[in-house]
Amino acid sequence: MAYRKLGRTSAQRKAMLRDLTTDLIISERIETTEARAKELRSVVEKMITLGKRGDLHARRQAAAFLRHEVASTVEVEKKGKMKEQPVYALQKLFDDVAPRYTERQGGYTRIMKVGPRRGDGAPMVIIELV
Repeated sequence: MAYRKLGRTSAQRKAMLRDLTTDLIISERIETTEARAKELRSVVEKMITLGKRGDLHARRQAAAFLRHEVASTVEVEKKGKMKEQPVYALQKLFDDVAPRYTERQGGYTRIMKVGPRRGDGAPMVIIELV
């Protein structure tokens, strides 16, 4: 097989990778199992590459994969009043994350081993954006 099945059906696996990808873009660092992180790395690298392209088609492709979650809020002045406006994961990917890697040709993530999980001994890692 060309990919890890992670003990799930294809729909469950895709949903899990969508969630992990969105969480990694929002928080830029998550702790998960080693097998999930290695599979997640390829998906996140593709999303960042789409972000580097920056055209409308790339934005729509990324929007079709990422969850519609709020990453942070920004204060914006509208009609003389300050209002908080949400910044979504897709917007953070294209505006904040992807421009950092314009000079880099891949390798946007780092995996650091933490140790075994207490309950079942699964190898845990921290995956973060470089």
